[in-house]
Amino acid sequence: MMASAEGAVEDVVASLSTQENQEPNPTNASQKRNTTKLKKEKVKKKRTNVKKKRTNVKRMEQPRYTVHEGEDMLLVISSTTSPDRSTTWVPKIKRKKGGEKKNVEKEETPPVIAAKPHDRRWGQNLPEEVLVNIFKMVVNEDGAVPFLCRVGRVCRLWNIAAATPILWRKVSVGHCWIAPGEHQNPERRRRIKNTFDWLTRSRFSQLRDFSLHHWTENVDYAVDVVSQFCSHLSSLTLSYCTGLTEAAFQSLGLHGHSLRSLNLQYTKFQEAGLLTYLNDHGAQIQQIRFTHRPKCDRLSFISRGCCPNLEMLEVNTKLDSQDNEVTVCIQALQRACPKLKTFRMLNVCPVFKNTNSSNGAESSPGFPLLEELCIATASYTYINDKQLRDVLFGSPRLRVLDLRGCSRITSAGLEALPCLELECLFWAQYFSSHMGTLSLNTGLHALTQKWSHTLRQLDVANQPFSQEDVEAAMFHLAQANHTDTLRSLNLSGTKITAGALRLLIGQTSALDYLNLSSCRDLPRGVKRIYRGQAEIRQLLEKLECSQTSVFDHNPFEK
Repeated sequence: MMASAEGAVEDVVASLSTQENQEPNPTNASQKRNTTKLKKEKVKKKRTNVKKKRTNVKRMEQPRYTVHEGEDMLLVISSTTSPDRSTTWVPKIKRKKGGEKKNVEKEETPPVIAAKPHDRRWGQNLPEEVLVNIFKMVVNEDGAVPFLCRVGRVCRLWNIAAATPILWRKVSVGHCWIAPGEHQNPERRRRIKNTFDWLTRSRFSQLRDFSLHHWTENVDYAVDVVSQFCSHLSSLTLSYCTGLTEAAFQSLGLHGHSLRSLNLQYTKFQEAGLLTYLNDHGAQIQQIRFTHRPKCDRLSFISRGCCPNLEMLEVNTKLDSQDNEVTVCIQALQRACPKLKTFRMLNVCPVFKNTNSSNGAESSPGFPLLEELCIATASYTYINDKQLRDVLFGSPRLRVLDLRGCSRITSAGLEALPCLELECLFWAQYFSSHMGTLSLNTGLHALTQKWSHTLRQLDVANQPFSQEDVEAAMFHLAQANHTDTLRSLNLSGTKITAGALRLLIGQTSALDYLNLSSCRDLPRGVKRIYRGQAEIRQLLEKLECSQTSVFDHNPFEK
């Protein structure tokens, strides 16, 4: 009985304790409510902060300026005070439950904080248009590579600006990955190809002019990739490159439909590849430059008519070349290239073929559009007055004539040319090996009288004209002061006198280059090169103070 009573008591006590535990404790309940309230407030604050951040981001995304591009400048106009409300942030208007509008004070727009003098983030705050314009100036001076590749690693904004396609229209690639003459291992060759692939696919979308210099490997690969992915390519230059095979010319023929200019100077390539390309696609080529090589008759191939639209033709050799004779049939070339405007044979000795008929030159159409002829040489040449006339008899538009080193050309031959508006005449003799064989030349005054109203540059250095001839020539140039076209004059090694020089300088205000070196008839302290109108004016003052060799009359008045 006692045991059962004790068990009953224990059960009652246990039930009472359980009831006490189940009854709510007012202290714990209040703590729970406070915790829940704090959590709700934190969530509300977070949501408010997120909304503010989103509002600020939207507000910052709208630019506070407008960029207008002019002819030679970019104008940045602030739009923060613009009456146009479309670009100004306006807070939303809240509504009460009853439907009445509740006015909310507008948040003040944060002022634009000016950059501090030593703030390094100024480049990140520039408008993209301004940054692109700055990059364009540098690219015009130094080229796109490697400048744009380097500035693209500065920050995200600079990378976007450096990727602008207009900056990559002209690209020249030289020794960018390897040192000159260093051999390329397979890993480096693979990296070069990957980099070139990335450039062509992501940067060269508007490439027009591409140049490759001093490449000894991967030349075929570079030409193939550029011709495939650069549909706007119009000019290709390969200078001092080796390893160019026929496959590269085949790729140009298949993909380079916009190609107009081809420069292969000092580059070794398979001759058959070039001739096949010109034979199939020469009609689209307007400019071509190449270096003369023995046993490679490229000029005769062009004379067959494969390039009827050719406007510029240049053939050259190195200064130390031993075999520089080039066979030229002028009549065939005139018939094959009637649109030729520029014809240059630099440091080569043209050997003109004789025609079957005695009047073969007169039967050809000539070069009616020719504006520039250059036959300058550093060694020797056989060209004379008759051959020069065969080239230029039908070229009334000629503006530039370069005959440096052509010792067999005379003043009478130049005076007989049908060119009435010549602007640049280069007729100097620079090489001491021929100085002893030159005979006294005459007729310079007739040339200056003929072209005094159009001449801009005149170079007659080391020409053996007499003192009277030079004085008369300067007189005719001085009398053309109403046109005032003369800009450059080279009288080095001539018999110019102080009086004739004073008369010329006093009448020509546009002259900014004057070479008087090695002029033995001038006083000491005067025989040097003068650059700029300020130095030439100082020379005039010095000559006026001098009492030697005064020339104040026309030598032909007698």
